[in-house]
Amino acid sequence: MNKTIPNKLWKNLYSVITFVTFISLTIIVLFTLNLKKKQGYLLFVEFSNGNGLKEGTNVVMRGVNIGYIKNIKIDLNSILVLVYIKSINILVPKNSIIETNQAGLLNDAVIDIIPLEVITDTEISDINVLSKECYQSKFLCHFNYLYGERGLNYDDLIRSATRISQRFDDPHFFSLFYNFLKNCIKISSDVSIITSDIAHTTSLFYDSLLNFLLNHI
Repeated sequence: MNKTIPNKLWKNLYSVITFVTFISLTIIVLFTLNLKKKQGYLLFVEFSNGNGLKEGTNVVMRGVNIGYIKNIKIDLNSILVLVYIKSINILVPKNSIIETNQAGLLNDAVIDIIPLEVITDTEISDINVLSKECYQSKFLCHFNYLYGERGLNYDDLIRSATRISQRFDDPHFFSLFYNFLKNCIKISSDVSIITSDIAHTTSLFYDSLLNFLLNHI
């Protein structure tokens, strides 16, 4: 009887240890998979002008937020931006335009990635942006160095509108524009007269031809 009780305790303890071990391994595996899924990668992007960029500025591709600016370094002739892409599963084609734009009511600056080609599913399979093999693919890889461009900018729009208004305020420009309109009106009037003469001549020719045919048939 005394030996039976320890055996039962041992079996119960073994079952508990096995259950706890299984649960722990399951949690570790799920945590590892989730951590890998959330793991991102970095890109270096150089711009000639910051255009309102700052740390935390969103990075957008096809209208979807895929990352943000992690760090900015200001050089004498350029701005170097460290971009963090949120997941290694987000693939960015190498053949893309990367530009700074302004969006929203507050004209917040964003980095907009615009892919220029359609990638097939066969080209996407087994791409790991953290591996050396990625550099032979059509996608950007971890620590790639890129050059960005300047896109839509609210300040440029204001500056262009100001220049146009200044042109219209210029008396010389207004005089040229007035003469251009006057010449266009004169040309259109001459064309109208010529068209009317041609129509009248055509009508006379048609009547003469009709009378000739009626008299000789």
